[in-house]
Amino acid sequence: MTGATGFVGKAALRQAVEAGWHVRALTRRPQDEREGVTWIAGALDERDNLAEMAAGSDVVMHIAGVVNVPTRADFEAGNATATANVVDAAREAGVRRFIHVSSLAVREPGLSNYGWSKERAEKVVIESGLDWTIVRPPAVFGPGDTEMLDLFRMAQRGLALVPSGRLSAIYVEELARLLVALASDREASIGQMYEPDDGTPSGWSYRGFARAIADAVGRQRLATVATPALLLKTAGRLDTLVRRSRAKLTADRARYIAHPDWVASGGACPPAALWRPERDTGDALAETVRWYRREGWL
Repeated sequence: MTGATGFVGKAALRQAVEAGWHVRALTRRPQDEREGVTWIAGALDERDNLAEMAAGSDVVMHIAGVVNVPTRADFEAGNATATANVVDAAREAGVRRFIHVSSLAVREPGLSNYGWSKERAEKVVIESGLDWTIVRPPAVFGPGDTEMLDLFRMAQRGLALVPSGRLSAIYVEELARLLVALASDREASIGQMYEPDDGTPSGWSYRGFARAIADAVGRQRLATVATPALLLKTAGRLDTLVRRSRAKLTADRARYIAHPDWVASGGACPPAALWRPERDTGDALAETVRWYRREGWL
């Protein structure tokens, strides 16, 4: 498993171990010993370490990727080239089953360097000759997430700047449950691309999702202000100038967010026999708020 120390990866790692898997997990930094896990020191550009991770495995699950880096070359290295390295490691180790975590951004690769690089990564997987499944999550939220934290903070203050359009969302634990289910599914999902979500028909308007977050933080009244695409892009440049490497609304991300339709395709849902959303989104948002507050993030 790559990305096991990240937001989605932590949830997938825990659920995989709970399901009885022994996980060989790549990590850049030393980790505490953990039952059911063998930590492999290394990075996505270190082929020897990737080979060690893949050796003797039944499934390779590639979750790691970059969402916020300065240049197109950095996105290519962190997503496309890194995926090629992991694919090569799986093939050389004789591992056929490959689960790849992509993004809905692939549907519009011309909008952002992120979407462009994830499309290139998908192409690598599709052409790998492996028994692959690709998962394209929509907006992922949950304990430990930093990407949506600013929206929770705005909702707590009672004023949220939101783009026009619609999105789908998924709780991180629900996404992790799908990934673990795919590890055991050796036939039905091979060669499939799935777009899971929380089951909300036609997704959420950004205003509606912001109001759901406001409910979770206990804010009875929330004012939402529509943010035009031009203003989003300007804010992206300003955030990069002010917060530099800590910026969340980069120019690249602003172009992505300004797109009006990030709703998961109903025809790309995983089969119900394999997985279906179980957690109510309101409850999941409330759990996320409780975690943020325990950690002092809200």
